[in-house]
Amino acid sequence: MNLTTDIRQRIANYDWDAIGHTMDEQGYGLLSSALTAQECDELIALYADNSKFRTRIDMQRHRFGLGEYKYLAYPLPLIVQELREALYPHLAEIANHWAELLGENTRYPDTLADFLQYCHEHGQTRPTPLILQYQEGGYNSLHQDLYGEVAFPFQVVFLLSQRNEQYTGGESLLIEQRPRAQSIGRVITLERGSAMIFPTHHRPVAGTRGWYRANVRHGVSPVTGGMRYGMGIIFHDAK
Repeated sequence: MNLTTDIRQRIANYDWDAIGHTMDEQGYGLLSSALTAQECDELIALYADNSKFRTRIDMQRHRFGLGEYKYLAYPLPLIVQELREALYPHLAEIANHWAELLGENTRYPDTLADFLQYCHEHGQTRPTPLILQYQEGGYNSLHQDLYGEVAFPFQVVFLLSQRNEQYTGGESLLIEQRPRAQSIGRVITLERGSAMIFPTHHRPVAGTRGWYRANVRHGVSPVTGGMRYGMGIIFHDAK
């Protein structure tokens, strides 16, 4: 079985109805064993090849945290492209459901190609998938990945390093701010090769008067030892 078939089949085999229900309930979903150990190693090794990336960001310099990340360049590595294309249709269905709950007229197209065409028509043409590297003490401040007028409501982060073997600490963080209420914080511990789907901007929450928007930010807690690598797949391109 070739890589393209394997990745697409792996993504298709998840119970997307259950994932959608979980995301409705708690605002995020998990994909266990999304990547093999070999695939994780290959993506980590890719980080040293600057020809595969369009830019490097020093997080401390921009006051984003402590660590660095690099945005991949087009054409994306095959595994990243296949994950992006395979995940998108399932997430677009959930995104359209969320838009209906919130009374929005937005309709996300069925394919990533059509969605990226819409991004490009709005001047957003730079790829946004990225690989992140945190050494001991590194962290990612709470933020949202918005790069222009067009934004897909979900993104997916993959853990590439083995927790408690290659690094310690470095948990994924989600902070949900509800109107006229205290924020809710969630700490999500991922295993190597697993992934988390979470909102780019906001999510619908059921209230006494119907559904309302809760703002969501994400980050990474301080790494207490070792080196942590992750990969983020963002579906909208950037200006």
